[in-house]
Amino acid sequence: MASKITAPKILAKKHSGERIVCLTAYDFTSAAIADESGVDLILVGDSLGNVILGYDTTVPVTLDDMIHHTKAARRGVNNALLVADLPFGSYNSSTSQAVDSAVALMKAGAEAVKLEGDYPEAIEALVKAGIPTMGHVGFTPQSVNKFGGFKVQGKADSGQIVNDAAKRLSDAGAFSVVLELIPAELAKQITNNIHAATIGIGAGIHCDGEIQVFHDIMGFAPKVYKHTRHYAKGGELFRGAVSEYSQDVRDGKFPTEENSF
Repeated sequence: MASKITAPKILAKKHSGERIVCLTAYDFTSAAIADESGVDLILVGDSLGNVILGYDTTVPVTLDDMIHHTKAARRGVNNALLVADLPFGSYNSSTSQAVDSAVALMKAGAEAVKLEGDYPEAIEALVKAGIPTMGHVGFTPQSVNKFGGFKVQGKADSGQIVNDAAKRLSDAGAFSVVLELIPAELAKQITNNIHAATIGIGAGIHCDGEIQVFHDIMGFAPKVYKHTRHYAKGGELFRGAVSEYSQDVRDGKFPTEENSF
């Protein structure tokens, strides 16, 4: 049996030079697939707002949504570290709000939480409360309205802003920091400069690990985005299966005697 992954083990992987494999999951089935496939860290991401609930952004996702999906994913995970996103509005107003929201996710089965943006005080409070915490800088989807869309961050002079924010989160006690949609050279600088493990998505080849959205690598997304890769033709495969099933039912080919009791 594989050894149970913990937040300290994720951090240790960085300092031993071992690459860290991360993937999102939102329910029992996707979490079980990720866990059985040997993923190190499974994130119940607020990206469920896009791929599960059909929102255009992650902004509408609630803490209750995250609790519900964390409970479901928890039942499918045995070895990976299960992390849950703190959704927009669940940590932004105060450190006490952040701790209360994180406690609710931990009680739902999370083993760590993640929050977006430059919130070192919140991370320090969460770590003090015994809650392993991931940071997230660069393009932070909950701030999509501030950025004016899904855009690469950290170009030119703004790179120092991203670098400094990542350093503050690491110094506050984050065991890892997600770097999203930033230039590869900036991600390399941050990875070399902070104690926390860096987990990239659209951040190039120099991060300590990588995270991708389950639905993207499975090929359910309508197109292949630059930051990802389709490892299966899931959408095509599933649509074909449903079409075949539909036709068999209409033609009287299913169910058969074999499927009867």
